[in-house]
Amino acid sequence: MDEYLAGLTTEKVNESTLKIDESTTEQMLHLMNVQDTLVPAAVGAEIPQIAKAVDILHQALRNGGRMFYVGAGSSGRLGVLDASECPPTYGTDPEMVQGYIAGGDVALRTAVEGYEDSVEEGIALIERCGVTAKDVVVGITASGSAQFVIAALQKAKEIGAATISVVNNKDSKLIPVSDVCIAPIVGPEVIMGSTRLKAGTAQKLVLNMLTTCTMVKLGKTYNNLMVDLKASNIKLRDRSVRIIREATGVNEETASQFLESASKNCKLAIMMIKTGLDAAEAEALLEQSEGSLKTAISSFSKVV
Repeated sequence: MDEYLAGLTTEKVNESTLKIDESTTEQMLHLMNVQDTLVPAAVGAEIPQIAKAVDILHQALRNGGRMFYVGAGSSGRLGVLDASECPPTYGTDPEMVQGYIAGGDVALRTAVEGYEDSVEEGIALIERCGVTAKDVVVGITASGSAQFVIAALQKAKEIGAATISVVNNKDSKLIPVSDVCIAPIVGPEVIMGSTRLKAGTAQKLVLNMLTTCTMVKLGKTYNNLMVDLKASNIKLRDRSVRIIREATGVNEETASQFLESASKNCKLAIMMIKTGLDAAEAEALLEQSEGSLKTAISSFSKVV
């Protein structure tokens, strides 16, 4: 028996759900719900570490670096999910935030056994992605034992990239290869070892924080409005119009007109309405302000 695995919190038996198979449906649901309520506090305890990670990510992405999620199984799927949401939500280049799972994309739908134990695959992934010292690699593994993730972080660290880990056990094998280790401890799972449950929920909350707060710091929002979204479908175009109206106070017709004038660029449309500049002038000022709408509007006001 592997002593490291046997000692993991995520591998222990949960005494509170020991008789779950003797419970009614409603009792089972209550048991799960009670266990789920433990997750936010566990994540909250790690906010100092999460803050360090966000600052590292902001600095890297601001200077042209990229963010890579690397995980296995459920952890890998969560990383890919979070990365895939950044372009439509924040208008980012797909290269900026990337997600990879042990076993490749086929593992998103079908469990591919063995790859999470491959050191060679972890190293090869970092090499294929062309990770540089400007980038940040975020390794995700509930147990902290996935060799694929550990090797990827080790290789990234050797290259000079910043390394961050998200794990659900203390004193894990990720610590030596991580500049920042985020470890929300949620306790034993409802079903022993099923880390797609509480551990997965904690990971999702942490990843939400990493990308959301980094994007806010990069000027991808105006107040709490997602002004950099891409109006690529009916729902997002409608949202863009509502965001423009919320930010400027104009009516729906005016918001729609400016959205079209700005080539469906929500942020640019708001800038044009707020300043009276044409699209080219507004875009130039936004670029000078590193994409921050609030900074650009403030700069224009000072000049005027």
